[in-house]
Amino acid sequence: SVGLRCPSHPTAHAVLQSAETLGVFGVAAPSANLFGRVSPTTAAHVTSEFGDGLLIIDGGACDVGIESTIVDCTRAAPVLLRPGVLTPKQLSDACGVTVVTPNVPDIDAPRASGTLESHYAPTAQVQLMTAAELQKAIDAYASVDTVNNVEGVVAVWSRSLLQLPPASAKKLQCEAMPQAATDCAHQLFAQLRDFDAQGVEHIWVETPPLTPEWDGVRDRLTRAASPTR
Repeated sequence: SVGLRCPSHPTAHAVLQSAETLGVFGVAAPSANLFGRVSPTTAAHVTSEFGDGLLIIDGGACDVGIESTIVDCTRAAPVLLRPGVLTPKQLSDACGVTVVTPNVPDIDAPRASGTLESHYAPTAQVQLMTAAELQKAIDAYASVDTVNNVEGVVAVWSRSLLQLPPASAKKLQCEAMPQAATDCAHQLFAQLRDFDAQGVEHIWVETPPLTPEWDGVRDRLTRAASPTR
């Protein structure tokens, strides 16, 4: 099978059009990040990943943030392989037929990028929790130096308003997660990279809602939280 990416960014269009004038009618390239690690959403992220030896075309920060939706069109019905910001309804409307969304990994599907169990992972350990679980973990962690083998500074990224004990000021780095799925998708990878830059050892994230518009964000966070093998 062949994967076709359809970019919307005018800079990407300009690169493709320039290539066409040279007789090159398509561009093949890997992602601009080390395998399995957090995806870049700015030119600065690419530089931090690979150093200054690359020629980087800076088109500004990514509008969407998380990677594109991947749909398998090699079978009788289109099948969603990797969720993005497009909902199943939007995909089905565009295709004119219902796009199948597997409830479990599809063993018959072609290999697609970004679909390993563990992927998009920062250096810090990511853990997903409900708001109630987050509050309980914060209360416990603020009271002692070591809880459940968790040591060092912890970053918390949540949509819910949490109560932070005064004693936790030096132990917890808390950031508000956007309430809208599209805003969260835009910020997700940059936020994970920022937490790594702060030197935190653990990232506690409030689990996204179980609604279609959050599928892409939830997919990336679930993979980021999966242990590497």
